[in-house]
Amino acid sequence: MSDVNPWRSTPRRSIVIALLAVFFTFTTMGFVSNIVSVGRQPTLKFALIVVLSGLFAIAYAVTGVKLRSRWWIGTILVFAVQFAVMSAVGRWLPDAPQQTQMNAAEARRVQDRLAFDGTAIMITVCLGYTGFVYVFVTESRRHIRVHTEKALLEAEMAAAREVQQVIVPEKSEPFPGYIVESVYQPATQVGGDFFQVLPAGDDGLLLVVGDVAGKGLPAAMLVSMLVGSIRTAAEDSSDPVLMLRRLHVRLVGRSLGGFATAVAALISPNGTVTIANAGHLSPYLDGKEVELTGALPLGIADGGEFEAKHFELRPGSRLTFYSDGVVEAQNKSGELFGFERAKAISTKLAAAIAEAAIEFGQTDDITVVTIERLPAHDLSVRKHPLPAVV
Repeated sequence: MSDVNPWRSTPRRSIVIALLAVFFTFTTMGFVSNIVSVGRQPTLKFALIVVLSGLFAIAYAVTGVKLRSRWWIGTILVFAVQFAVMSAVGRWLPDAPQQTQMNAAEARRVQDRLAFDGTAIMITVCLGYTGFVYVFVTESRRHIRVHTEKALLEAEMAAAREVQQVIVPEKSEPFPGYIVESVYQPATQVGGDFFQVLPAGDDGLLLVVGDVAGKGLPAAMLVSMLVGSIRTAAEDSSDPVLMLRRLHVRLVGRSLGGFATAVAALISPNGTVTIANAGHLSPYLDGKEVELTGALPLGIADGGEFEAKHFELRPGSRLTFYSDGVVEAQNKSGELFGFERAKAISTKLAAAIAEAAIEFGQTDDITVVTIERLPAHDLSVRKHPLPAVV
């Protein structure tokens, strides 16, 4: 059964009119009661029974919607209260004695009272029917409009999902001496993480990992622009600093705004790593965080200055890159996965790292890329596993 609260999902105007329709429809019970007693009810009792009949009907409707599968509990409680109240009114205001004979004035009074009851029944039934029809028509129109908008949104998200496929690199040529593994798991249909692994120079590779601020369709479109810029820039240069500068220029001054964190690394065949960072998480080398010079994210007007760092990726070593979706994974108690856990599992395979963060409690897009340099005797192994999309 749906957990959607109908009181919150339905416009207040429709709720009020529906309850008024219930009220007017069931006030007829009070008028019928007066007809059965042949107009012998005191005026105050007659009015109370009419009003109470409508109010208790509203109570039945409200408790039924509120309790849903446990509607019978509310029905029993409301019925018990109704029985007690109606009995109290009957004792407090008893009907007039039944007359065996009536004079002309008394007969005319009873006739007028019954005629009033009949007219009131017709009016209240019409009011109730009108209310129900109004709610049915307006809610049907709203239902159609909501489903139409939902279908359009789903179509847009599907299109964005197709565009988002550029985030996950297609199978490319293998990188001799290295095993590259990656996992990309968006938190929603479309995500804001991106990464590219491209050939550079003579059997080297260029890696760019980043995260766009925001979520949804705007973030997906910004990601597609950045990935296109990465591929274009990589045709001219594999310099990580130059790559980040070009991406920064593409983001600065955009009418839609937006910024992104990114880290770019050039890994040569001999294991030399040249890396530059723009506000992204530092990678881990064999379980230890690589200390990088800090810099503002891409797209920040005061930024644009990046510094390269050089180190060696020795045979058998593994370099691991994360997006913040790993460290920001959060369990049901509100505890974050955190940097310590992220560091502790950084030597594992990309799929194992992503699975650990997802099981802990994914709240944001998760991207994990690992680059392992093969030992010298394994250099004949040339494989580049396909990126995994969980």
